[in-house]
Amino acid sequence: MSDALSPTLELALELIRRPSVTPEDAGCQALLMERLERLGFSTERLRFGVVENFWARRGEQGPVLAFAGHTDVVPAGPEARWSTPPFAPEIRDGVLFGRGAADMKGSIAAMVTACERFLIRYPEPAGAIAFLITADEEGPAVDGTVRVVEHLEARGEKMDWCLVGEPSSEERLGDVIKNGRRGSLGGRLVVHGVQGHVAYPHLADNPVHRFAPALAELAATTWDEGSEDFPPTTFQVSNIHAGTGATNVIPGELEALFNFRFSTAVTQAELEERVEAILQRHGLAYELSWNLSGNPFLTPAGALVEAACAAVADTTGEPTRLSTAGGTSDGRFIAPTGAQVVELGPVNASIHKVDEHVIAADLDRLSLIYEGILERLLAPS
Repeated sequence: MSDALSPTLELALELIRRPSVTPEDAGCQALLMERLERLGFSTERLRFGVVENFWARRGEQGPVLAFAGHTDVVPAGPEARWSTPPFAPEIRDGVLFGRGAADMKGSIAAMVTACERFLIRYPEPAGAIAFLITADEEGPAVDGTVRVVEHLEARGEKMDWCLVGEPSSEERLGDVIKNGRRGSLGGRLVVHGVQGHVAYPHLADNPVHRFAPALAELAATTWDEGSEDFPPTTFQVSNIHAGTGATNVIPGELEALFNFRFSTAVTQAELEERVEAILQRHGLAYELSWNLSGNPFLTPAGALVEAACAAVADTTGEPTRLSTAGGTSDGRFIAPTGAQVVELGPVNASIHKVDEHVIAADLDRLSLIYEGILERLLAPS
């Protein structure tokens, strides 16, 4: 059966068979580097902490088009709930099942085979092709793409265009291209009170009661109106904890975790200042720490966006639309270098789920889309 599969599906199956649960790579990157070296790429293994990464490049002159992706996957969850073992990929009725099929080993396979075909047609492209691959996207994202980018920046090596293979599609392949992402700002708030007996509230100070009006104001606040490219900034509480577990004890403190997904219409500093002003206005005794996972970024109309939209239309016969919705991606580490960044990959409906899957033919079509982008940007005139 395997002899009848396309090179893209063959490579996707080989990658999925490797149980590279973050931050493990399980040999995926060695396989990819060997394949790229056969195409004339110079490869550079970059290990930071326990994380394997690599940078590969072919060509020294002209603009640089980089493919970015990750070989790590999220845990499979209860294997008994899978219809086929998560790391024993199987194609059934035209659908490829396996952990990483959509997020994002399928995309990486499509990138490699697109380059293979393109370089047969254009062995001397009008620029350089590169790969930035990490095993730390699904984890803390501390020793992965961000460290590789720092390494490249330190030696003055730049990317002009970057195509991230995240599963951007929603209903059909190519219906959505992400040309930006919202920023993510997390907060950890501790509100201090005085513990005591519930029968003697005058001898205590309940931090839950103290925080409730402030929380109501935070939840009701309009942080910005968004823009043509971004939805309005959102505030969400993800966890609140207080108390000892006993019903007759007023808690001494409350801990709340919250997150902003914010647009370019507001800055990190402005959000922090407005939150602090609300907390102070309600007279809370508190401690507050912040964690910025990434600033928002936007790639406006330009060579990369135009090439991606045209390649999707030519391959699928359908239009695409640009979006900045969804969570964060490693594009947030690349965009600040000045590179144009877009995300384009398979349908995302099954990512991180039991029985993750992708239409097998979509990976072959995705490879053609990537090849179309290569041709539009780097084919010699």
